[in-house]
Amino acid sequence: MAKQDELVFGIHAVNELIKRAPERFIELFLLKGREDERLMTIVNLSKKYGISTQLVSRKVLDEKSEGEQHQGVLARITQGRTYTENDIDGILAQAKEKNVAPFLLILDGVTDPHNLGACLRNADAAGVQAIIVPKDNAARLTATVRKVAVGAAETVPLVQVTNLVRTMKHLQDSGVWIIGTAGETENCLYDEKLSGPMALVMGAEGKGMRRLTRETCDQLVKLPMAGSVSSLNVSVAAGICLFEIVRQRRT
Repeated sequence: MAKQDELVFGIHAVNELIKRAPERFIELFLLKGREDERLMTIVNLSKKYGISTQLVSRKVLDEKSEGEQHQGVLARITQGRTYTENDIDGILAQAKEKNVAPFLLILDGVTDPHNLGACLRNADAAGVQAIIVPKDNAARLTATVRKVAVGAAETVPLVQVTNLVRTMKHLQDSGVWIIGTAGETENCLYDEKLSGPMALVMGAEGKGMRRLTRETCDQLVKLPMAGSVSSLNVSVAAGICLFEIVRQRRT
C-alpha cells in the first residue's frame, strides 16, 4: 500500500465513505459468498459510482485488515484531508455562519484507537464541530478508528495541532470557554453552567490531562462517582459530559 493510501473496513465505515467521497476509492474488497442486505447495499453503491470491486476469501480480508473485524468489506482509498491548527478559525467561522455556538472536544493524550473512534461517534451525535488532538502521543485516524466511529470519522474533523496549550489559548482569545475534566476538583458537572461557546477537554485514562493542559482550562469539573470505581472509560465519560452540555443548550 502506498504511503498516500489508507485502508477502511467495516460495513458502516465503508458505506458512509462511499456516500460522502466515492472519488477516494481505489479498490473495494468484498467477502465472496456473502449476499446479505447490508453488504448488498455497499455492492449497489459501488456499482452506482463505478468503484472497482473484488470478491475475495475471508483469509485475504483477514490478512489485509491485520486481524481486525472487517465484517466482510475492506477498501483501499486515497488519503483524506488532514486538519491542522490553521483550520480552527475556519471551523469557528462556520459555526458562526450557521448561528450556533462553537462546540469542540479536546482529547489530551488519548492513544487508544478504539477510544478515539468512540469519541468521534459521541461527538457526531452531540453536534460537536471538531475534535482537537495533539500531533504527538495521540491516536490517529486509522482504519480501526473509522470502523469504531461507524461513519463519524467522515463528518467530524479531527484536528491535529503541534502545541495543544497554544491552541487552547487561541480558542480562549476567540471567545471559547474551556471546561476540563479532573477528578480532584470539587465542581460537579451537573452543578455548572455549560452553555455558550465551549470546548470540553478529556484526558487520557489513568493519567488524565497533562499539567499545562489542566492549568490552561477556564474551569474544571468532575462526574459524581458513587461506587468503588474511581473513573470511567474516556469515551463513556466524554459522552456523558457532551450530552450534559447538549441538555443545557436545549434548555
